[in-house]
Amino acid sequence: MIRLRVPDRLSSYLVLMGRPTKQGLMLLADALMLVFAVWAAYAARLGEWFVPNRSQVLLMVIAPLLAMPVFLKMGLYRSVIRYLGEQALWSVFKGMSLAALLWTVLAFMTQMTGWEGVPRAVPFLYWLIGFALVAGSRFGARWLLWLPTRSRFSGKQVLIYGAGDAGRQLAESLRRGRELFPAGFLDDDHNLHGKDVGGLRVYPPEHLPTLLERFDIHDVIVTLPSVSSVRRREVVALLEQYPVRVRILPALTDIANGRHLVNMVREVDIGDLLGRDPVAADPTLLGRCITGKAVLVTGAGGSIGSELCRQIAALQPGSLVLLEASEHALYQIHRVLQSVLGCELVPCLGSVGDAALVTRLLHKHRIATIYHAAAYKHVPMVEANVLEGARNNVLGTLTLASAAFDADVETFVLISTDKAVRPTNVMGASKRWAELVVQGLARQAGASGTGQRFCAVRFGNVLGSSGSVIPLFKEQIAQSGPVTVTHAEVTRYFMSIHEAVQLVIQTGSLANGGEVFLLDMGEPVRILDLAHNMIRLAGYTVRDEGNPEGDIEVVVTGLRPGEKLYEELLIASSNGVGTSHPKIMKADEPSLDPDTLAERIDQLRAALEARDEDAVRAVLMSVAGEQRDDDRAARIVET
Repeated sequence: MIRLRVPDRLSSYLVLMGRPTKQGLMLLADALMLVFAVWAAYAARLGEWFVPNRSQVLLMVIAPLLAMPVFLKMGLYRSVIRYLGEQALWSVFKGMSLAALLWTVLAFMTQMTGWEGVPRAVPFLYWLIGFALVAGSRFGARWLLWLPTRSRFSGKQVLIYGAGDAGRQLAESLRRGRELFPAGFLDDDHNLHGKDVGGLRVYPPEHLPTLLERFDIHDVIVTLPSVSSVRRREVVALLEQYPVRVRILPALTDIANGRHLVNMVREVDIGDLLGRDPVAADPTLLGRCITGKAVLVTGAGGSIGSELCRQIAALQPGSLVLLEASEHALYQIHRVLQSVLGCELVPCLGSVGDAALVTRLLHKHRIATIYHAAAYKHVPMVEANVLEGARNNVLGTLTLASAAFDADVETFVLISTDKAVRPTNVMGASKRWAELVVQGLARQAGASGTGQRFCAVRFGNVLGSSGSVIPLFKEQIAQSGPVTVTHAEVTRYFMSIHEAVQLVIQTGSLANGGEVFLLDMGEPVRILDLAHNMIRLAGYTVRDEGNPEGDIEVVVTGLRPGEKLYEELLIASSNGVGTSHPKIMKADEPSLDPDTLAERIDQLRAALEARDEDAVRAVLMSVAGEQRDDDRAARIVET
């Protein structure tokens, strides 16, 4: 302990010195080292303990007098030792070379005047020893000055991936903080490898295993704010192979001027691993159905509904009506919107299945646009509560859509799901029914020439929504596992909740009536890989046969009732056609003729009134199957 305390005290004393005092000490140290370098050069050349004569003593004293002006000109005393980089070696090399050359010229000139000669090897040895002493003293001083900091941050050192401007600014911010300390940079640029940037060494990424052990690294911060999400995913995929916690710096659009970068470092979001850039919104489509109009959002307190409300509020609606069955959820979103919305805000506690309530809201507030997000969407919960799932998702949608038609609502957007495609569970079937209901109202509006537009938007799992698997995985990881996956080959599409809501808003502007809109969501993600990634990103290792000493186990529990291995976005894969938005497609999906739809709805009502779960399930699934290609305008084949 004493050995550590003394260098720490000396380092702190040196750091607190004034800059002129430090420069004076450096000048004195260099002078003494150069005198010693001349003596050592003679001793090395002669191979014995060297006792200089009068003329040789004079040459030793002259050496620093010649070198000091050169060193001053080369800027050797302007650098801050603690942040000294490899570029200082070049300055020392040039300064020492010129000083040695001047000394050599003077030494041989004295020989011409009759003084005792200088062995030819001495000037070279003087240059070599002087360079080693001057350069070594500076980097040794840098090590000494950082010693207390390294001791204080033992076990808290981090590596920064990316030695660009953002990485350098982050390193500087970390140095001024007290939580973490930068140990070095990782960078893909071969020209930077082995060099010092801002006093920190730049290493190639393949050196990471050695660096983790050498510096006791537990965190790596990725500072690649301007690269694509595909490249960011590749970097994160590389890092997650090692037992480190990975953090990431936000995009450049979130960084104003480089200050406070430490506070902007966030945990890696699972969205960083999806390998797709967010779909850009078309400004001309966003406000068309909202700005200056009365808008109703159902399920306003849910994960999708609340984000819808936030984005709608930014588009300056004439009024915004919130319909929500949960008092707490309604209170929360109403409280948030009160401070940002500059128009009439109407919170309404109730259900979309309440025909009288819905009709009164639409007429009283003259609603022009409806975003229908109210639905039960947890597959196991709806599977265990078939009656309520069907009543809310199907009859609730029918009640709301019919009231919207009667109230001359201009635009009705149903938020659907990829589970509505060839569904194998009650939730997916009920959402397919909701699509059929909306298609039926769209056909009715077209036939009557009202100009009303009824459409649906279909997408996959939303990151951060209450129905996503990701919150469950986070909770299981926080509890040290196990993380449960239903099947090793299950895949799902994912998108951000912000992006999903932007899509919903824009589809209303693209609709003509009866379409089902869907997004180019990239490649599906294997849920088992997602679980492994989330465990590693949390700083843990996966416990399996290859690593029995790992931290968290992944358990395959088997498919739940009605669960599919993979999801689709289209019932007929040839149906999708492009729109004016480059990432949005629309499909003319199979629908039921009016008589068949009315007949099946009557059957569903009767089964619900009888509280016959088997009958309700049978009716739901009877119209949710795949339609025959040769009978697209008529009926859906029973499964």
